[in-house]
Amino acid sequence: MKLKFLLLSLFTFLFFVADAQLNRYVIQFSHKGSNTFSISNPANFLSARSILRRTKYNISIDSTDLPITPQFLDSIKNVPNVTVLNKSKWLNLVTIYTTDNAAIAKINSFPFVKSVNTIAARTVLENTTPHSKFNNETIEPTNYSIAFRNSNTAVNYGQTFGQINFHNGQFLHDRGFQGEGMILSILDAGYLSYKTNPAFDSIRLNNQILGEWNFVGNSQNTDTYHGHGMNCLSTIAANRPGLMVGTATHAKFWLFISEDVFSEYPIEEVNWAAAAEFADSVGTDLISSSLGYQDFDNPIFDHLYAERNGNTALVTIAADLAAKKGMLVLNSAGNYGSFADQQKFISCPADGDSVIAVGATNVAGGIANFSSWGPNSNGKIKPNIVSVGQGTIIANNAGNPVSGNGTSFSNPNIAGLITCLWGAYPEFSNMKIMDAVQKSAHKFSNPDDRFGHGIPNMRTAFYLLKNERSRQQFGNAGWFKASPNPFTIKIDVSFIADNSGQVKLFLKNINGTKLDSVNFITDSLDYKTHSFLNLENLPAGYYSVQYKSNTKDSSISLTKGGDLFANDFIKIFPNPFSDKIYIYIKAPLAGTASLSLIDTKGSLIEKKNLSMTQQGNVYYLEFSALYKLSRSIYTLHYNDGSNKRSIKLLKH
Repeated sequence: MKLKFLLLSLFTFLFFVADAQLNRYVIQFSHKGSNTFSISNPANFLSARSILRRTKYNISIDSTDLPITPQFLDSIKNVPNVTVLNKSKWLNLVTIYTTDNAAIAKINSFPFVKSVNTIAARTVLENTTPHSKFNNETIEPTNYSIAFRNSNTAVNYGQTFGQINFHNGQFLHDRGFQGEGMILSILDAGYLSYKTNPAFDSIRLNNQILGEWNFVGNSQNTDTYHGHGMNCLSTIAANRPGLMVGTATHAKFWLFISEDVFSEYPIEEVNWAAAAEFADSVGTDLISSSLGYQDFDNPIFDHLYAERNGNTALVTIAADLAAKKGMLVLNSAGNYGSFADQQKFISCPADGDSVIAVGATNVAGGIANFSSWGPNSNGKIKPNIVSVGQGTIIANNAGNPVSGNGTSFSNPNIAGLITCLWGAYPEFSNMKIMDAVQKSAHKFSNPDDRFGHGIPNMRTAFYLLKNERSRQQFGNAGWFKASPNPFTIKIDVSFIADNSGQVKLFLKNINGTKLDSVNFITDSLDYKTHSFLNLENLPAGYYSVQYKSNTKDSSISLTKGGDLFANDFIKIFPNPFSDKIYIYIKAPLAGTASLSLIDTKGSLIEKKNLSMTQQGNVYYLEFSALYKLSRSIYTLHYNDGSNKRSIKLLKH
């Protein structure tokens, strides 16, 4: 119901304008009745990977997943002088081109049509001058004084090291997470030269480009158009070691054009939705979009700040639905930060509640003056995070590094690293990954309207997720675990360090005597394991494993030999003995007890007194230095005033 209300509100603004130039229309359908597709058989309209994503993350398949009712589409297509451009099943609408008023009247007469509204001017010829949308993003020669990382790394980054190190991204790459197994869809204006550009040799040779589609021209070719998407793709996929290496070079890619660079109208928002739906249907994990919408060629369509509320613009609704389907959606915040008044605020779909809006900084961490402000008009923190967007190293048409300025470039830079992070923890949902990224950022505890939550740290995010994985494995109590319990010949210990520094593990007997120990140097939230081995010679009884750091001291109790007191309140090990006996007592009462070791002649060998403070407590004593005793039978007498026991022992 909420979606229907929002779309109805939107089309109140997209009223019919009597202008012959406005001859592209959006047709909203009233329902999906008589649909030949069924939610119960999603394989007819979703790929196996898309269905698997929904299953893995417990996402329901609903009516928005169903294609538009085929007979509705056929009826529109059969109207004379009408060309169907794009469609959105999520929003239940299509866009068309026509100059025939009779065709519009005919479509309006269909009972399944809810509304017909103009959405864009005439189709612009591609040999006309491109729109100025990207004019405030600049590309310049690189500064070759940029410091490179040339040691202790798995990747020779060249000039991109600074923008990757900015997020500690090499931490993921050094551990083998470079986007393997992940699919990333790029939504942009064009990928000029990517099929010949040497920056993309690797993804071409390794068949990492799964496909492409131009939703503006409804054609497959995307590399003879604008180069903005190519620049953005290079921050992720370029792989020229020693010169420039992207943030997720082993991911796979779908390349989509949804942006019409020759005009600016809301029809591009429907193109975006259509591309996002296609991305979903083929099993995409992440969407990286360096596009934004607020000002249009015809100001009647402008998204004023009040509309940038996370719920109104078509593209924002589509982006939030993409996130609802389990994809992680990242979008550039916008380049209006230096503009006056309300124009400076976040664009659409970056205003979306479930969209990661990415602002821009320089490599030193200073905010770029062009980076759009938050919050959205509903007060939601925006941008969500920031990345390097001022002086970002991108590839030019020849595959060489140049310097770009714009949130268009900060967005894919961090999108690639988040792709690698999610690849390390594929069991977690998109929102769990988003949460970890935001929590890792330097201003998470005190976000503001320029940085949002701030600069993410991939190392911190990695350990936040590792902590979560360990807690799920351990259970609700789980940061420190020792097993099995009871144990026999070894004890396996796992823990998540509480802070950086030294951690010690001790194996102790019930008296607190250290039997074994190990030291670790840990990172914050570091996950470690250790096994105490060769414990077969330890006598049955009670033991503990102790965790000790500068800030935490915790112990886990274990037993060897199972339930010692199943049949008696006192147990003595070993029997026969050689040089020592271990005595465990589950106090039958509070008070004082005496324990006396007597030989066959009745002579006292050793006596101990035990103070028991509470009934049921377990106590431990040792009689040591018994190696001098001759081979014989001895007796241990226990007496607490109410309970008396005599136990025969053999010295061998």
